[in-house]
Amino acid sequence: MRIVVAAKPEADQPWLADAVIGLARQTGASVAVVAADEVELERLAAVPRKVFADNAYASAASIARRLAEAGVEASVTVLSGRPVTAVLDFSRQHNADLIVVGSSTRPKVAERLLGSVPLDLIKQSAKPVLVITHPGHPA
Repeated sequence: MRIVVAAKPEADQPWLADAVIGLARQTGASVAVVAADEVELERLAAVPRKVFADNAYASAASIARRLAEAGVEASVTVLSGRPVTAVLDFSRQHNADLIVVGSSTRPKVAERLLGSVPLDLIKQSAKPVLVITHPGHPA
């Protein structure tokens, strides 16, 4: 089994890592932690892509470290572009069996205006998507 974990750039998600630890231990799955830099066109970005890529890497590496501390090996990959497209493309290329993502923490109004990565992954993925809710965030 192959699990792809979609990490949110600039977010610390230890609760997401903890959920994946349990899944990986139960299934013996390999885990790939990915984060997208969220930059479509670098020339339109306020700062160089590297700044966004570094933030994405820090989030993904944080999850991978927590997994490693629990004895679960995970690769870390930073993807270019929009999160939904990047995660779905990566998942297809690596024959993922499951995509795991943290729930949106945006207020409902912002979600409607800006969209929701977890919801879009559910709508567009041919593979199962497991959305893990933050323990302190109402469902």
